[in-house]
Amino acid sequence: MPKREEINVDWPWAQKFPFHSAIKVGDTVWVSGIVAWDPDGNIVGEDDMLVQTRQTFANMKQVLEEAGATMDDVVKIQAFLTDIDRYAEYSRGRSEAFTGNMPASTAVASPKLIQDGLLVEIECVAVIGSG
Repeated sequence: MPKREEINVDWPWAQKFPFHSAIKVGDTVWVSGIVAWDPDGNIVGEDDMLVQTRQTFANMKQVLEEAGATMDDVVKIQAFLTDIDRYAEYSRGRSEAFTGNMPASTAVASPKLIQDGLLVEIECVAVIGSG
């Protein structure tokens, strides 16, 4: 049985929360919900769904790299959007993030995320080597 490995990115804001950026078991990586924070915990792209989506996927890429995975290895994403009417902006950012292998995808309307001003949160599952 493969061992569970805790994956953490060295973001200053992450030190304030008792969670892991991802959990890796064997070749599978479960990435926690990622938002559009810069390394210091400031929102990137205030009131801009596209910019926040781009930042969120950039943060996700960093977590995946820490785990030895790539965006091409992502097999499933689940997004939480505070304004589902802005789905097209999110969809554009998702298409930019996944130029090779588009993962299975779910988007859910969520009235609120962890901080006021955040518009999108995304979690994913990746299988290393599947891309």
